[in-house]
Amino acid sequence: MAPRFSEAAAPPGGRGAEEGSGGAAPTVLVADDSALLRRVLSDLIAASGEFRVVATARDGLDAVEKVRAYQPDLVTMDLAMPVLDGLEAIARIMREGPRPIVVVSARAGGGAAEAIRALELGAVDLVAKPEGGAGAAGADALRALGPRLLEALRAAAAAVVTSPTRAPSDRRPAIAAREARAGADRTQLAGPARPAVAAVPVAAVPGGARAVVVVAASTGGPRALADLLPALPTGQGAAVLVVQHMPAGFTQSLAQRLAGLCGGRVTEARAGAPLLADTIYVAPGDWHMRVRGAPGTATLALDQEAPLWGVRPAADHLFRSAAEVFGPRVVGVVLTGMGRDGTEGLWAVRRAGGATLAQDRSTSVVYGMPHAALEAGAASEAVPLDRMAARVAAVLRRLAENEGEGEGEGR
Repeated sequence: MAPRFSEAAAPPGGRGAEEGSGGAAPTVLVADDSALLRRVLSDLIAASGEFRVVATARDGLDAVEKVRAYQPDLVTMDLAMPVLDGLEAIARIMREGPRPIVVVSARAGGGAAEAIRALELGAVDLVAKPEGGAGAAGADALRALGPRLLEALRAAAAAVVTSPTRAPSDRRPAIAAREARAGADRTQLAGPARPAVAAVPVAAVPGGARAVVVVAASTGGPRALADLLPALPTGQGAAVLVVQHMPAGFTQSLAQRLAGLCGGRVTEARAGAPLLADTIYVAPGDWHMRVRGAPGTATLALDQEAPLWGVRPAADHLFRSAAEVFGPRVVGVVLTGMGRDGTEGLWAVRRAGGATLAQDRSTSVVYGMPHAALEAGAASEAVPLDRMAARVAAVLRRLAENEGEGEGEGR
């Protein structure tokens, strides 16, 4: 049995320092207000042999101070902590010395919404705490999350992290003119302290979709989506379908947060919902999402078939079904993330005559998914994130111009 981690912090050794290992193992700071959960998380991490826990922190202020002292490669961060909460701790860390942060958060009591905010502030991934609190049963359940925790740490270790150049609220002036033209209430786009704007009822947006934009994202995805989705065009007859790898219970908060940035055009997908133009659908966590039917009358289907590539929802299922229904009137986009989900789906889109795009290396937090799609030839273009919306818009304009002629963007 691996020795249990002691909460007596190891001496500060700088990022990546490890006695006798040449600094091979990434170092980790564990922050949680529960001593039991600090112990469980630390034991899981230490037992893996892949990472070394250099210190633990009991609150957000303690975490900020220990990041300064120990310079860990990675941080796991609880959000509901005394003295200084996890959100403010993340903000300070990302301002002072950006590094990959994995949020370990409960869903209940506003935890899901706070986790989405943490990802916007620069955290790269999240692990859901089990229900049941910090008692013995909760600790046992948390130990069962060891594989997911280590997966998140591996992705974080591969991430390229910088301090956010602008807050999510700073994106709103860029869409203010469009919202004003649409008659949107500008007060809905107030500061981040307001409650998240609920997604508008899908029935309120008329018109069945004649084209679709399908998007895959994983590690770093929520920040990328917050940049991309508000900038996507409307009025082209297209719906947008998003698969973001995220635990169950968090995607509704993600949809609500994105709805606030996009003027209410975002909803978490429901089984049987009609696929409507100018609406963005987020696949629910732990459910695969597919398209069924025909252009103009298509609907959404959800299922819990086995995970694909270790994830559910999986973008490959969505992309393939979109290609089957919409043929050349599909734009497939693979954003930042670890793994290869989306590559086979992009191939299906390309074979059907649709456009296939992948985020470029320089703007990806983790270049795994985009790189896999480009290396396999499934994605025909590498596009920087800040140019992705314009590239999608160009494809949709061409589709609108060629409507009825059966032409697509695939090459």
